[in-house]
Amino acid sequence: MSNIAVIMTGGKQYLVKPGDVLRVEKLAAKEGEKLSFDALLVADEAGTNAKVGTPAVAGCKVEAQVTGHGRAKKVIVVKFKCKVRYKRKAGHRQEFTALKIAEVKA
Repeated sequence: MSNIAVIMTGGKQYLVKPGDVLRVEKLAAKEGEKLSFDALLVADEAGTNAKVGTPAVAGCKVEAQVTGHGRAKKVIVVKFKCKVRYKRKAGHRQEFTALKIAEVKA
C-alpha cells in the first residue's frame, strides 16, 4: 500500500500520491530533472496513521520528476466602468511545470 502526502510549492499545497501528474507554478528546473519536496503531512491511502509536521514531517520526502513546462489557457481580464467610457481588456497565460510523483518516502 502506498502513502499519500501533502506538499507545498509556489505558495500552494497539493495532495499527492505516487504516479500522480500535476501542474505547479513554474519551477527553475530542466525537463527530466528529479526534485525533492518536504512532506507537510503523510498518511496511508485509507487516511489513517497520519503524521502531521510542524511545518514538515521529519525524514519524509516526496520525490518528483519534471515532465515538461508550458503555459495554461488564456484568461481574459476585463475592467469596465459604465458612463465614463472606461474599458480595459488584457489576457494572461500562467506558466507551469508538470511534475510526475515518483514516490513518497515516509
